[in-house]
Amino acid sequence: MAKQRDVQAQKTLLSGATWQVLAEDGLPGLTLRAVAERAGCTTGLVMHAFPTKKALLLHARDLLYERTAARADAAEAAAGDPAGALRAVLLGVSDLVEGRQEESRVWVGFLAAALADEDLADRHRAANRSFVARVRRLVAACRPEWDADRLELSVRKLVALVEGFNVLASADPATYPAELQRAVLEGELQGLVSVAAG
Repeated sequence: MAKQRDVQAQKTLLSGATWQVLAEDGLPGLTLRAVAERAGCTTGLVMHAFPTKKALLLHARDLLYERTAARADAAEAAAGDPAGALRAVLLGVSDLVEGRQEESRVWVGFLAAALADEDLADRHRAANRSFVARVRRLVAACRPEWDADRLELSVRKLVALVEGFNVLASADPATYPAELQRAVLEGELQGLVSVAAG
């Protein structure tokens, strides 16, 4: 049993190193050697846990999704009502919180890699659809009187707003500062929860 925990700890360490490399050097800089250097281990250890660069990428992508999903679950659980839960979830996936900018840069790296790799594309689509489903459920709880078309338009708009800001701010934070992102998102949410029924 201890051996299994050691393997899991190594994979977690290597995934963290992978995220560091992706955040600092982008996808072109992601090599087994670069990951080993960041993790403070040998390339042999990296290859033992992840025989290929793709295996390393897939594992790191899965962990990124698990981490963001757990954070969204916690944000929902702590909220007092559907509107508060929706706000907390959307703010939680945006890079407004200190330290989340690295996650956004890593996510952009995974997205770029997914354009040329069907396995990564499948992972990306599954994670995105899960997030869309969460936002749909929360918007529906806020606006139960909306029909399916209006609900879907609002959901896609919110997801595109948050994810679009994450992508743009990861490359140009001066043009898309946290204050601007927060103001736009808060304005959108205010409009959603206060709009007249119908």
